[in-house]
Amino acid sequence: MTSQKVNLADKLSKFTEHWAPRIVAGYNGNDIMVVKVEGPFVWHSHPETDDLFLVLKGEIDIEMPGHTVTLGEGELFVVPRGVEHRPVARSEAHLLVIEPAGTPNTGDPETAVRKERL
Repeated sequence: MTSQKVNLADKLSKFTEHWAPRIVAGYNGNDIMVVKVEGPFVWHSHPETDDLFLVLKGEIDIEMPGHTVTLGEGELFVVPRGVEHRPVARSEAHLLVIEPAGTPNTGDPETAVRKERL
């Protein structure tokens, strides 16, 4: 990717699918992605990496065994590696997610949603 600014609202306007991350930049071997979410995602964990969620618009719950963290606009949460979790959005929300390049979003390459570049 070239060095240029990224307008996240513009990138988010280019697609409508939910739970289909779009790579908008890279940083030290990480994919920086935007994703639109609505409804529940699958329960999963990432044995090798933490999972960062930053809410750009709306609200989501990060469900984990024993407790739930609710995030509003401008809030972020990092799920520690190996912790089972499930993001849930009661209505459409927009997120910024950062993961090491190639990390399957479901924690399992067999069921992962392919990440596209915008």
